[in-house]
Order: sequence, then C-alpha cells, then structure tokens
Amino acid sequence: MNVLSIPKDRLDVGSRMPIEILPDDAAVIARFAEDILADFRAAKAQGRDKVVFIMPVGPVGQYDIVAERCNAEGISLADLVVINMDEYLTADGRDFIPTSDPLSFHRHVDEHFYGRLDPRLAPPQEQRLFPHPLRPQEVPAAIERWGGVDVCYGGIGITGHVAFNDPPEPGEAIDEAAFAALPTRVVRLSRESLVINSITTSRGNIDRIPKLAATVGMKEILGSRKVRIYMNRFWQSAIVRKILHGPVTPAVPASLLQRHADVRFVIADYVAELPEPKLR
Repeated sequence: MNVLSIPKDRLDVGSRMPIEILPDDAAVIARFAEDILADFRAAKAQGRDKVVFIMPVGPVGQYDIVAERCNAEGISLADLVVINMDEYLTADGRDFIPTSDPLSFHRHVDEHFYGRLDPRLAPPQEQRLFPHPLRPQEVPAAIERWGGVDVCYGGIGITGHVAFNDPPEPGEAIDEAAFAALPTRVVRLSRESLVINSITTSRGNIDRIPKLAATVGMKEILGSRKVRIYMNRFWQSAIVRKILHGPVTPAVPASLLQRHADVRFVIADYVAELPEPKLR
C-alpha cells in the first residue's frame, strides 16, 4: 500500500494512533491550549504533587491562550514543571543562542507564556527547564526527581522528527531500539530541517538557521505517560501519512509513537489533504 495515497476520509482508518481533524489552524491551537489546561487539572486531580510537561515552541499560539485563561480564571500553574523540548545553540555548541535573537525559544516562551502570566500564577523559575548542551543529564534527573513526565506535547518536522530527533543520515546505521533509547543531547540539524525551518521562520534564509540544537531525546518522549501531537503546517500532509500508516522506523522518527500506549494526533483539515504535486 502506498501510504501517501490514503485519502483524507480514510486517514484515521487502521492507524494505531487516534487522529482528530479540526477545521483550521485556529482550531488546532485552541485545542492545544485547552488540552494543556485539561491535562494539568487531570494530573492534579490524580494526586500529582508536581505536574511535568515536555513542551515545544512550535506550533505557536497556544501559550498566549493559556496565559490569558489562567489570568482571567485565576488558574495557578505553580505546580507545573515545564521541560522545553529543545533550543538552538551557538556555533560551538556550548551555549544557547542569545535571547536577543528572534529565533530564541527562551525568548518565545518568556514573551508568550511566562511574561504574560500573572507572576502569582506562574511556574517558579526552578520548574522551567531547557536541555542544556553542557549538562544534558539535568533533564532525565529532573524527570526522575519529579516523578516522570505526565504529558509530552509536540509538533512534527518535515522529516518526521519529534523535538530535534531527526532521522539518521544516509549511511548511518541505527536500529529501532537504539533510536528509541537516544537521550537528551546536542544534535546537528538535518539539511531538511534547516530548509523547512528557514521557510517557516526566515523567509528562506537557510544561512540564518543555527546548525546545532540541544534536544530532549526519544527516550524521554517515549517514556512520557501521554503524548499529544499537533500539526498545522501545509507541508505535513505527506509525513503525517508515513507516521500514522507507515512502518515503525528511525527513518520516520515519530513512527515510533505507534509503540506508545497513549498517543493522540490533532491536525488541521488542510494537513489531511492528499500530498499531490501542483506547480505554482
């Protein structure tokens, strides 16, 4: 079966992972925000002292909504531990890019989440964590200290990556088990990720995209109790089909989620369209 030819109305048929198709980008982002708050409340209701989320920067828009809801309704996130998925690094791979850089993920979450929250409702500084290039072990140590990851949220890259866990390069041999065990670490972005990130953020300026990043590993993602994926890019039409219906393989990193017990995909209607070519 050619998975790339699966029509929109059959996209949820036969997949091991549930998928919900929403009308547009706004609906996907609104659902993302609602899920964050609902999952936080559910974890607290189950008796969790600290609720641990792995959270991405992309898609964008959900954090503004969450902050506004918390402020309006007095919802405290003081018990939330946020492990950000990844961050771009300086050329030597030893530090984060500066927050003065518009591509800084630190900058984004500060401007659109922490900085918008009433300080009395925000997670304290010690519960806001990015994977550090010189101290990658801090992420698994924090996860163990706070009792595991309740939910890992994420988007999907054009290669099928989750966080910056790109597929192995041509000629690089790694089996499924070894790929699933990859920990938090420094990575070099694939050519495909550099290109698509430049299209998404920099009007095609590939030279502007940092080559290195610190990322949580597949080990931390797959070890989360729940995984929730949100897809709102028009160029995700092909990769979503490979993830949902193709073989489990490191060549499509998110396909490994087929082995996870609690995964859900939420995608925009246009992402579900067939990835057919059209000259423009």
